[in-house]
Amino acid sequence: MANVNNKSVIITGGAGEIARQAARLFLDGGARVLLVDIDEAALEAAQAALASDRVRVCVADVTTEEGTAHYVAEAIEHHGGVDVLLANAGIEGPVAPVAEYDTALFDKVMAVNVRGVFLGLKAVFPVMADAGGGSIVITSSVAGVGGTSGISAYVTSKHAVVGLMRSVAREGGALNIRVNTVNPAPIEGRMIGSLESGLNPEDPSSVREGMTAGIPLQRYGQPTDVANLMLFLASDESQYLTGGVYMVDGGMTC
Repeated sequence: MANVNNKSVIITGGAGEIARQAARLFLDGGARVLLVDIDEAALEAAQAALASDRVRVCVADVTTEEGTAHYVAEAIEHHGGVDVLLANAGIEGPVAPVAEYDTALFDKVMAVNVRGVFLGLKAVFPVMADAGGGSIVITSSVAGVGGTSGISAYVTSKHAVVGLMRSVAREGGALNIRVNTVNPAPIEGRMIGSLESGLNPEDPSSVREGMTAGIPLQRYGQPTDVANLMLFLASDESQYLTGGVYMVDGGMTC
């Protein structure tokens, strides 16, 4: 098993399917986990489902400096520091042609998906540096290496965090702070269901069929598929891995 024993792990977007599965794997490995989300009820449900005294929750808005400072302070107070940040919070936004895309909604997607990651990096870098290093894993997407019509904000945001990762991975090297992205294909859960309905409201299943046909493994991924890679990139077994874009896509982008 990847070695994460006694590590302090922050997972943003902590109420989502991938975050819950990642939390379970980290807890199984002996880590202490702080789940961060803006949805208090969903966070409490996630905490109850995990049923561990090593998981805490923190309601915070990742798009604000105050919210970010709050969750980092919670990790330091209750778990002694920050060894791992899974910058996983993200929203898909609406599906619309670029000429019809609402500017305020574009800004909202960018705020959560990019600004939220930037603020997390900004806040944890000094903490990790003082402790001798750490690992940051950013959730991007296959949309971060290609394009899909109708979801310009989402695609833009997922490209942006790849660039952000590459920049801060260079900054972090001398500090023993590793930074990587995981780039999932469609993963079973709420978000892909929302995108399927947005792309074809009359026949969402046709979107699934079309996407699955373009994946060599002929299926959508499961949250566990992403969480397993997050665990590895956070662990001591990946000490020479930084600045990488790691596809979790069943061959979709090959």
